[in-house]
Amino acid sequence: MKKEISESRIVFIGICVVMMATSIFIFTKSLSQERSSISNELFAKKVSGTEAVFPDIAQEKEVFALAGKAKLLGKQSTYSSSERTLSNFYKRRAYPGAPPKIPHEVQPDMVGGNNCLTCHDNGGYVAKFSAYTPVTPHPGMENCRQCHVPETTDALFQETDWNTFDPPEIGHSALHGSPPPIPHSLQLRGNCLACHGGAAAVREIRSSHPERINCRQCHVYMK
Repeated sequence: MKKEISESRIVFIGICVVMMATSIFIFTKSLSQERSSISNELFAKKVSGTEAVFPDIAQEKEVFALAGKAKLLGKQSTYSSSERTLSNFYKRRAYPGAPPKIPHEVQPDMVGGNNCLTCHDNGGYVAKFSAYTPVTPHPGMENCRQCHVPETTDALFQETDWNTFDPPEIGHSALHGSPPPIPHSLQLRGNCLACHGGAAAVREIRSSHPERINCRQCHVYMK
C-alpha cells in the first residue's frame, strides 16, 4: 500500500514539474514576442516621424573579434611621411560620413573581395605609396565598388548647387582629461580601430590606447 502511495506521489510530482516547465516556456515566449512587438512599433514610429528619435545601440562585436589585431595596431609606433591627416580624410569624401574615394588606380574588373581586402583587411605598409593602408571597418561587405569609386576627374557630371556640410568637431570632453564623446554616426563604423588605431589612423584622431578594445565603456555616442 505504501509502495503504491509512493509511486503515485512520484507521478504527481513529475506531472507538476512538466506543467511548471511548460508554463515557464509559454511565459518566456510570450514576453519575448511582446518585447519584439514593442520594438517594431517604436521603430515604425521612429521611421514615420511620430516618435522622437532615440540613439542607436552600437554593436562592438567587430572590435572584440579583432582583439588580436588591436595589439598589432598598438605596436605600430613608426609612421610614414605621407601620414593621413584629418584634412585629407575629409577631402576624399563628398560629405562627412560618405564612403571615401579610391585614391589609387584600380582595374575595371576589381569590384571588391580579395582585390581590396588583400590590403585593406589587415593594413600594413605599402612601399609603392610610401604609406600604411587604411583598414576597412566593415570587411564583411565585399562588394566594395558599390560605394567606393576611383576619382577620374575634377569636373562634375552635372552642375549642382548642393554644398557639403561641416564635419563634426572633435574633442568636447565634459571635463578636462575625460574621454571625448563619439561625434559621428556608427553606421558601418562599428570597428573603431579601423580609423582610430595603428599607423594608418588619422593623426588627429589616433588612439593612444588601441589595446583597450571596449571603446564604448568610456566613449559615449553623442546623438
